[in-house]
Amino acid sequence: MKRNVLTVVAVLAVLSLVASAGTISGKVSGVSGESVVYVDTIAGKTFNRTSEHPLMDQKGLQFTPHILVVQQGTTVDFLNSDKVGHNVFWPSVGGNKSLGHNLGTWPQGEKRSFRFDTAGAVPLLCNVHPEMAGYIVVAPTPFFAKTDKSGEYKIDNVPDGSYTVVAWHEGTKNQSKPVTVSGDTKADFALSK
Repeated sequence: MKRNVLTVVAVLAVLSLVASAGTISGKVSGVSGESVVYVDTIAGKTFNRTSEHPLMDQKGLQFTPHILVVQQGTTVDFLNSDKVGHNVFWPSVGGNKSLGHNLGTWPQGEKRSFRFDTAGAVPLLCNVHPEMAGYIVVAPTPFFAKTDKSGEYKIDNVPDGSYTVVAWHEGTKNQSKPVTVSGDTKADFALSK
């Protein structure tokens, strides 16, 4: 009997969490290519670091993917898949030049890692191949998404509440807007270069 009561309480707790989470979806227009949309910092709320190590590859003299989105506190693995040496550095994080860093240069098949503890856009460059460029967008919350080719995005499992949602696109100024999540919520953005 006691075990059944505990099971029912656990199921009700899970259902109440699911019932109090919604989605934020919409479209980013005015720009072409992928954009990033994320829920900005939530006052008084911290999030556990993910144990996953997303991969930023250097392949075909390009950063792959061109844009990688991670939660603040995530360790990113940088791999060189090309037959030539590559360097990875970034001049700033979120525009803060004191957070610039250089991982050095390494040969094919080697990997280096870095944990991104500060939110913001990280422009990636290679000293060996100046034509190479990519981005890591470090979101302050686990609630983020990249747009598809048509600019559509969807962020699932956002707890009900009021937030600021930010849209980022390479070469544009960020745009933010307040949203209140209660079930399905829409937030569209129009960006321009």
